[in-house]
Amino acid sequence: MRLYKLRTDLTRAVIGSFALPLGIEPLNLLAPNQGYTLEFHEGEDGEPDGWSFHVVASHDRMARLVREAFGLLSTEVSPIVEVGSRDAYRSMDVFLARQPIPVEDFLETWEAFEPVILEDASIGVGANTDDPCVEVFLDSWKGLLIHVPDEMRGQVETMLRRHALREVAETWPDDLEEEGPPSQVREVLQIEDEESPDLDEVLLQLRERWDLQLDVDPQGNLDEGGRELGNTLWYGIALCREAGGAEHGGAYVTMWLTAGSVIEVESLAAHRMDQEGRWEFQAFYTLDRVAFDERPEELSDLPIRGRGPGVHLVFEEPW
Repeated sequence: MRLYKLRTDLTRAVIGSFALPLGIEPLNLLAPNQGYTLEFHEGEDGEPDGWSFHVVASHDRMARLVREAFGLLSTEVSPIVEVGSRDAYRSMDVFLARQPIPVEDFLETWEAFEPVILEDASIGVGANTDDPCVEVFLDSWKGLLIHVPDEMRGQVETMLRRHALREVAETWPDDLEEEGPPSQVREVLQIEDEESPDLDEVLLQLRERWDLQLDVDPQGNLDEGGRELGNTLWYGIALCREAGGAEHGGAYVTMWLTAGSVIEVESLAAHRMDQEGRWEFQAFYTLDRVAFDERPEELSDLPIRGRGPGVHLVFEEPW
């Protein structure tokens, strides 16, 4: 698996003294107030009262700040990754750790992927701990969220003062989009050929290293508002290994399916691979629900209603 590369043909945008990540190209964007806003949260369900800091600082200051903020975490952490979703029925994909991992393991992976995390405007990454109840999360716009219990508020304020950051009334203005889109997102990864890692592959590596799973009910099929959708159309790229236990060889297998849950999709994919006998299904590299009107031409005869679960199209790309 090749290492990712950042593009070298992009010019970093700077508004006043505020440097943006490479992944954000300003259109109608004024510089924010560098500093932090502060919000109190009353504890619920046994959790302590806490404070949430939302910190905005120029790109050239953020790496040092994030690394120091990670020092607030305890010895075991639960990583979190958020990316903009291609799924037709939700706007964000949230991946959570199945179980806590040593903070050293989290930081080792963070360091390996820090350049793309700091520059790509479609991914947010962080971690939380239960004791103390702390979360440190760098969002897709590269604002830093720090949530701590009440007794740690002063510790965070002292840390932020070391970085010359003070509390402000607002960072980015609330009416950011009144005059039209303030910015646009652009790709930051260098795609030289078909083997070049893209953001999907970066996400896959983070998922494997941190043992992340998509935060959805695998047995249901809900939209963002919690409405049950029943059977929907799915598009997935499956990672498959050569059948028979061979250590080398495999394929990306693209599938179009109808199913009513992630579990059903995975079962259908594994059964189809077993039937063909050449590949063994491992996991989905990407998996998204697709609006029926966005189906490919090859599925133009697929009925809109009354579709039962099944695999409709399969394309294999061996490696």
